[in-house]
Parts: sequence; structure tokens; C-alpha cells
Amino acid sequence: MKTHLALAAVLLAVPVAHAGSPALDMGRAALNFLKGLDAKQKASASFKFTDEERENWHFIPLDRKGIKLSELNPSQTHYAYALLASGLSQKGVLNATTIMSLEAVLAEMENDPVKRDTQKYYIAIFGEPSSKQKTGVWGWRFEGHHLSLNYTIINGNVVATPAFFGTNPAIVKKGPRKGTRPLGRMEDQARALMKSLKEAGKPVVFSDKAPRDILSSQDRVAAKPKSQGVKGGDMTAEQKKLLLAILREFASNTRSELARPAMNEIAESVDTLQFTWAGGLTKGDPHYFRVTDEGVFMVEYANTQNGANHAHAVWRLFDKDFGRDVLKEHLDKELPKGK
Repeated sequence: MKTHLALAAVLLAVPVAHAGSPALDMGRAALNFLKGLDAKQKASASFKFTDEERENWHFIPLDRKGIKLSELNPSQTHYAYALLASGLSQKGVLNATTIMSLEAVLAEMENDPVKRDTQKYYIAIFGEPSSKQKTGVWGWRFEGHHLSLNYTIINGNVVATPAFFGTNPAIVKKGPRKGTRPLGRMEDQARALMKSLKEAGKPVVFSDKAPRDILSSQDRVAAKPKSQGVKGGDMTAEQKKLLLAILREFASNTRSELARPAMNEIAESVDTLQFTWAGGLTKGDPHYFRVTDEGVFMVEYANTQNGANHAHAVWRLFDKDFGRDVLKEHLDKELPKGK
């Protein structure tokens, strides 16, 4: 069961074989996007699948490889957003574009429109996209400040980690965008679980001081953290619901065809999940929490910077981000026996 759970835990490493599947939709969207580019633009957007750049992911405001949204004309931009939408749910598209739009809020706050640019998001295509059923090994990335979505497609299987969403401000406190809070529900659900566990005397808090950021940072391979906190098997039925609600909130950014079967499988193993908290216990305090499953996957959330109004959230597979395990199985099948 753990082998299957490892795939499900990434949210998106599940077989897709029906017409209109995520893998096919991504292939078609990527091909349409590339067809609309001129030769120079296509060269900027395209990489070999084996290029090291495929695992060079970031979530800070820096220049990236790929083609930038600001380099696209209106028609090309439509195809760019169609590609983004091929990997996300309607809610995920809303959250992603809201996060991007917050760059305008930061530009006004910091008086730095160059650094804080809503068009400074990049698309990179790795390998040759396939729109055929269960064929092709390729990948794509949509990335910029506080957003890194990484997809690997192997013969119809889709793997989508690392998946990162961040927001600064975590909640907009004034102006026409007042109250905007893209990751707020995930934080609220985790705080409710933390309070319930603490009231029950469970060792949920591992430190009164939160780490500065998510512990996995932007590492290509996420290190496994210490076993800390409370396991699902030691929770009440209501606490287990809250625990799964945290994961479902993150997973709901992903297309339902991928997120739903993954979450169903994770729910079957809820007792092996572990929840832990660090930092303040009341709203507005710097804090950090994570959910892990016995070294298979980890969801991290940190809201500690800028007066605890700057949040980062990520879903990682420890050894299998970027489809490493599925790729290994694919290569083992491709190689002749004995080679």
C-alpha cells in the first residue's frame, strides 16, 4: 500500500487514461502554446527533458529561465493561461492569479514596480509535449514570485511536485483589495486542529519559536524532518477530519481528476499522518506547521515574515519530486534485460 500511497501523496501521480484527461489536456495546451510562439520565443521556452534546469525551482523574485509573460502578445498570453489552467482546478487558477496580482500591492507598498511585476512569471517546457494517449515523457513549469508549479508527465501519468503557493501580504489589510487572503483557509484549519490537540494535552507544539521559513526551502530534494507532533492514530475522529481538511485545502488547487483519488487514498492511511506546530498559538503570531506521512510526503506552511503577514506553503515528496520514481520505473522498462 505504501508504494501506491507514495504516488498518491504527491497529489498527482495517478494514471490518466480517459479522453480529456489532465495529461492529454496539458499536452494539447503546451503544443498550442508553443505553436503560437515565434522561433526566438520558442527557443527561450523550450529545454531538453534531461536539462538540469527542470529541477531548478524557486519561489523568490528573481529572473528565471523560460519565457516571461511580459514577452508575450495578448494572443500568446491566452495560451499561456490555458496551459496554467490545464494543471489546476478553478479554485487553483483563482489562487494562482490572485497571488500573481499581489505583486501590484507590493509594488505600491515598496515603490518598486520593477522588482514587483505581475508579468514576471515564466513558462518552461521540458522535452516534447504529447497529446497522445499514454505516450510521451515531458514536463512543464509555471513559476515566479510565490508560485512554482512543476509538472512531469510520463506515459499518461502526471506528477506535480514541488508545488508551491505563497502570499505577501498573507492578508491585505487596507485598500481596495482589503481582506484578500489566498491561503487563509488552510491556516485557519491548521490552527483549529492545533488548538484542539493542545487542549487535549497532545504534544503538538515542538517549539515556541517558529522557524523563519519552510524547512525544505527551495532544495531540489527535500530532507525528511524529525518525527514530531501527533499522529492521526492518536487523534479523535473530529481531529482526523481537521487534519485531512488541511491537505484537502492544498489539494483543491489541483484538478479534481488528480486530487480526488489521491486524497481518497491518503484518507485511508490517516492514522500514519503526523501533524506538528511551532510558534505562537493565536492569530497574528508567527507560526509554522507541517503534515507528514512517515517519510513519504510533507506539506509545510510558514507565516513568520513581515510581522507574520507573509505565508509560504509547499507540498513535497521527499525522494520522488519531479517524478523521479516514475521515471526510474519507465527507464527500467525501456532498457533491455541485463543492461
